[in-house]
Amino acid sequence: MDFIVKSARPETLKTATLVIPVGEGGLLGATAKAVDTASGGAITTLLKRGDLAGKPGQTLLAHGLANLKAERVLLVGTGKEAELSDRQLRKVVAAVYGVLKTLAGSDALLALQDLQVKGRDAYGKARLLVESLADAGYQFDRFKSQKATPGALKKITLITDKADTAAVERATREARAIAIGMTLTKDLGNLPPNICHPSYLAEQAKELAKAHKNLKVDILDEKKLQALGAGAFLAVAQGSDQPPRMIVMQYNGGRKGDKPHALVGKGITFDTGGISIKPAAGMDEMKYDMGGAASVFGTLRAVLELQLPINLVCLLACAENMPSGGATRPGDIVTTMSGQTVEILNTDAEGRLVLCDTLTYAERFKPQSVIDIATLTGACIVALGSNVSGLMGNDDELVNQILAAGRQADDRAWQLPLYDEYQEQLDSPFADIANIGGPKAGTITAGCFLSRFTKAYKWAHLDIAGTAWVSGGKDKGATGRPVPLLTQYLLDRVPA
Repeated sequence: MDFIVKSARPETLKTATLVIPVGEGGLLGATAKAVDTASGGAITTLLKRGDLAGKPGQTLLAHGLANLKAERVLLVGTGKEAELSDRQLRKVVAAVYGVLKTLAGSDALLALQDLQVKGRDAYGKARLLVESLADAGYQFDRFKSQKATPGALKKITLITDKADTAAVERATREARAIAIGMTLTKDLGNLPPNICHPSYLAEQAKELAKAHKNLKVDILDEKKLQALGAGAFLAVAQGSDQPPRMIVMQYNGGRKGDKPHALVGKGITFDTGGISIKPAAGMDEMKYDMGGAASVFGTLRAVLELQLPINLVCLLACAENMPSGGATRPGDIVTTMSGQTVEILNTDAEGRLVLCDTLTYAERFKPQSVIDIATLTGACIVALGSNVSGLMGNDDELVNQILAAGRQADDRAWQLPLYDEYQEQLDSPFADIANIGGPKAGTITAGCFLSRFTKAYKWAHLDIAGTAWVSGGKDKGATGRPVPLLTQYLLDRVPA
């Protein structure tokens, strides 16, 4: 979908549908009043009938209003004045898109001036609105015999004040890039595991590099991983016929010699739990256990779209966790790339095993910061549900930067502690460290495990087990998170 920004009087513009915000109690802003006046009070007349109370997300479609060049006017409720939250804005956008996609018109005008969102300026409001609209049309029907019928809507024009035009144009450009990244993340997540395996992801990385000259890709196969001493990584993959891959993607958009930022994604393309096998119910959703890697792909895609002037390294730890005669057993001890030994008490705690070697590999890039992203623990869902991602790290400044990026992007995280007391739960009588810390504080002890491999740089860990996909039912599917948070973090790192 195309997005255009204009500074104009909406009542003078030709369009299939003009969208006008209406506050609770029929409150009209300055732009809506101008449209109402131009139409001879038609909007006021409609509101007096009581068909639209103005609550967030309510809609009323009117055709053929006099003296307007718009074929139809869509009134949408926005609630009490200046009290519209980010969540309510998303509901308003969903309601607007739900009507627009049913209409025959190929374009729409959105009057932004009257839309007030708590804590957001023109840029922030437009960014969230465009991102939500662009994402609302996502469909995944690649494996359906009957494809979805393409909608008629092709273009949305945002009407804004002249003083805000530059900010809204920037917001629109960045929101579109984020939406493109989210689409890639969703597509990869929603693919079935018989197609989306480690080698497939490696090929996708190569295809991305072909299209972008400032992207370099290196694929580390089993032999290279063995030569590096990645014993933990290889242990996870040894029960599967699908070979593991560490995918290294280097984007050089910044100055030569500038230290890169690094994103590390867990890419378990299917997780049975291995010998510590999972229950059958819902196991199909373990194709989403590569959500961390998918989100890194999506974030890199957004960065490439924007050509951000930064250097970025993306490391994807890709493997399949299967039970077989050659699979890792509970009680096995492996040696990691760092030289630390790990007693594997539970083969279903495999994500931290591929990540620990990948985090060690990240040291060679001398990164400014490292963020790993992983669907790591069910305990994170117990603690935080599906609304926010879990966050831990070894540097307060980095953690606060990520939290701030999450608030700006409306893709929030919540910090959990990494106290020394939790580290003691990982003690092993036979190895340097155990791969689980018992039933208590499972998300935190997973973070503690990873922290032992990140002492050489500033590091943070995002547990997205609750936010990477929607579970069960007809709405099941990848969410595209935390691409907005990660992209915002990188936008914030762009040199002034």
